[in-house]
Amino acid sequence: MTTPLLQLQNIDTYYGPVQVHFDLNLHILPGEIVCLLGGNASGKSTAMKVILGLVKPRSGHVLLDGHNVTGLSTPQIIRRGLGSVPESRRIFANMTVRENLLMGAYQRTDKTQIEWDFDRMLGLFPRLKERLQQRGGVLSGGEQQMLAIGRALMSRPRLICMDEPTMGLSPLFVDRVLEIIQSINAQGITIFMVEQNANLALQIAHRGYVLQNGRIVLDGEARQLLDSPEIQDAYLGSQTEGLTVT
Repeated sequence: MTTPLLQLQNIDTYYGPVQVHFDLNLHILPGEIVCLLGGNASGKSTAMKVILGLVKPRSGHVLLDGHNVTGLSTPQIIRRGLGSVPESRRIFANMTVRENLLMGAYQRTDKTQIEWDFDRMLGLFPRLKERLQQRGGVLSGGEQQMLAIGRALMSRPRLICMDEPTMGLSPLFVDRVLEIIQSINAQGITIFMVEQNANLALQIAHRGYVLQNGRIVLDGEARQLLDSPEIQDAYLGSQTEGLTVT
């Protein structure tokens, strides 16, 4: 069996006395796009924080490529091949587009390869090439999301975690971001995403998990979940209505 690139094993997470996750288990194989779905306060964003080392679980383990990274700092985890596109982008508003992109490579020392990757990002995101000297804070929401993805790619990750990558974007930019995610995945980068629109997420994902009150209640192939009556009734609603999460 292929070793999962990322695995959560029996994770229990608390905020003070309040338990957020109950025996959380999921895995992501190399080359997959996997989405995590759920309603308000289901524990999705906290799961992402656990993976990135921002929240420490009370019990259980986070495995990256079979190695236990539980308790490591976020920079240590990123050095092991994990990239992050956080919720609300969180680009550096007062830095230029160029500076934001180069911040993604701050732990790298291979200057020639950094320059090559920088040029590759400009080819992938032509809008950013036109705005290299502009401050990140003046970009549109869609442009900021492209910048956040480009910044994550500059670390040369094997796996990118994306927290609601289409949130707050116009339909045009939503389609573009989803195309970019599929393009990145086609280049061999594994994607784990929490997404507010379940319908869109399941259309591009290979597999999905549904989190409810801190527990995985459904998981399977994306197409099976998309066609599932439980998903349709509880999460998708009509074909034009997406899942709203926070």
